[in-house]
Amino acid sequence: MKILVIDPLYDTVPDVEEAAAGAGVELVFRRSVKGTLPDHADYAGVDAVLNCRSAHKLPAEIIAKLDKCRCIAQGGVGYGHVDLKAAGERGIAVINTPDYGTTEVADHAVALSLALLRGVQAYDRRLRRSNDSWDARLLKTVKRLGDVRVGIVGMGRIGTTAALRFQAFGMKVGYYDPHLPVGHHLSYGWERFDTLEAMLARSDLISIHCLLNSETRNMIDARAIAAMPEGAVLVNTARGGIVDFDAVHAALKSGHLNAAGLDVFEEEPLDREDALIKAWAAGEEWLDEKLILTPHSAFYSTASILDIRRLSMTYLMDYMRNGRLRTCVNAQYLQRPDLKSAVSRPVPESVLPR
Repeated sequence: MKILVIDPLYDTVPDVEEAAAGAGVELVFRRSVKGTLPDHADYAGVDAVLNCRSAHKLPAEIIAKLDKCRCIAQGGVGYGHVDLKAAGERGIAVINTPDYGTTEVADHAVALSLALLRGVQAYDRRLRRSNDSWDARLLKTVKRLGDVRVGIVGMGRIGTTAALRFQAFGMKVGYYDPHLPVGHHLSYGWERFDTLEAMLARSDLISIHCLLNSETRNMIDARAIAAMPEGAVLVNTARGGIVDFDAVHAALKSGHLNAAGLDVFEEEPLDREDALIKAWAAGEEWLDEKLILTPHSAFYSTASILDIRRLSMTYLMDYMRNGRLRTCVNAQYLQRPDLKSAVSRPVPESVLPR
């Protein structure tokens, strides 16, 4: 069995992948950079592909070259970069790794939220400039956490984990997730909203925890931000395409948004010519308490990297050896009855929770 591994993440020693794959498997490792995939020759004859980063796109024209491939495994949660339909029509199952980095992303969302709500970074920046900033009252955006109403978009694994952490700080939790069964909120004392607009209107802090798909792209646009109370805080650790970056800039400038904490962006690495990025990079004082950016790092810890490497290969081999598709994301496109029966948990085309 031959498996092509595109970019083995942050480790050049493939010990984790080899241990998870087991005996009798040839692993072909190919490093790549954003937008550059292995040569055509690497695709011929492989039985499966493990794609370790969402930056590496697998469009229909690449999938057409996978003449023997039975499965594409994504080492991560998102799968929007893979042409699910093209893969399904060729009998190729696509699986993801939804259960890694859950606590890391939730913790990062909470960390960004607390830093903004309590003015941690703003106090640090101002004090660094001058002792004239030795006055806590200079920041008008600092909140008592117990007074904050947090609205969560997407109450999946990460959303639920984040909600429990917010709740531990005394915040009142509400959420919008049309794909979650009714009654989920009752066990936790949370409030479920039937529409995004209703939740936004009642939330001081909005934390995004959903997949990027046709349903959620630019979901948080100028209109959605206008529905938030004046002085709201926005945190996004999900996908950059969910939030309209220009709308965030305008809302920060006008003061409608008090602050934003962003870990993900439509363009990564950052577009240094963007007006808001320029102002942030220059350290413009008006952004002191308004903006924190991190480099798509919410998922990261040394432990989560080991998890993603081990779990993605484990799920791939479970199908290749045992015929079990644990996390299939293109079940609706698989035409063969044997593949459909292998899916242990069908996933609908439009899935909100991340």
